[in-house]
Amino acid sequence: MKLQRLALALTGAGLLAATVASVPAAATGQDDPKPRFAKSLTPNSIKAADAGEPCTSDVMAPNAAGTARDIGAVPTRPIASYSGTPFKYVGTRANSTWYGAVNASGTQVYFYGLLLQGGSLYRHTSYLRDNGEEGTWVPTFKKVGTGWTSFKSIATSNYSVAAPRHAYLYGLNTNGSLYRYQIVGAGFRALGPLPGFRGFKAMTVISETATYDTLLMTTNAGALWTVRIPVAAGAKPVLKLVRSSGWAAYESLVVQGCGSRGGALITAVDHNTQSGYLFSMSKANGTATVITSHGKVPEVYDGVSHVSLTTHYDQLISE
Repeated sequence: MKLQRLALALTGAGLLAATVASVPAAATGQDDPKPRFAKSLTPNSIKAADAGEPCTSDVMAPNAAGTARDIGAVPTRPIASYSGTPFKYVGTRANSTWYGAVNASGTQVYFYGLLLQGGSLYRHTSYLRDNGEEGTWVPTFKKVGTGWTSFKSIATSNYSVAAPRHAYLYGLNTNGSLYRYQIVGAGFRALGPLPGFRGFKAMTVISETATYDTLLMTTNAGALWTVRIPVAAGAKPVLKLVRSSGWAAYESLVVQGCGSRGGALITAVDHNTQSGYLFSMSKANGTATVITSHGKVPEVYDGVSHVSLTTHYDQLISE
């Protein structure tokens, strides 16, 4: 999806004027602006799928060299795709979803998310300055924590459409545990480790509900699993095998909702070959889940991790 279209979706009805070029100062440590969302917003991906049109993969790919770019693909025959112009970012080793929002006056689109650099956790706020079809990215960064050296992957959930709302950060540790943190404003509250995840590799969120989140995860051996994690304190995760093999090559999974019935579009990325592959998935139901391969995307996925480029409004409902 072109960034200009995403910006218009965020503002609801084209409220973003050409004067959006006045971007706030890019000072390190700047706090996130408070998001404002129109209640009438309808995710473009859901509208398209329900109308019989193909859904869209929107991937942000930060790399170790300190740049990032967006990569889009549509599962047509052949696959239609594009790569955005690389922009100055910061060197990272793991990233979470980029959520799009609009400032209180409706004049500035920005994206926010979390990243790991070395042993530190950072929050970024990346402003999208209107500049024709693609726009110009202006990222800012704020250090929010240390002690993350042993974490190899992170993912975030964002249930924001109804009460009780919640947002969590998940961290996959080399010690074989999955850690969960509640995101409260600009802070984090540790909820303890969930053991039993040794040998797991890639992960991303596929469902966000009032009572649970669900992760889609791969193992080093190539299995694909869903992991439902109840919101209730002390509740144990529920793991379901989706596929027993075939997913070993992928170090990144990017999921976007596709249709109102819970389907999803998956971009699975092989970091060794810098290749991305598109899959459609029905609502997850263990080994009965239907997965359709659309083939290799004709773009170079050269990031160190790959995450969803979405909006604060789009809720995932794929399990």
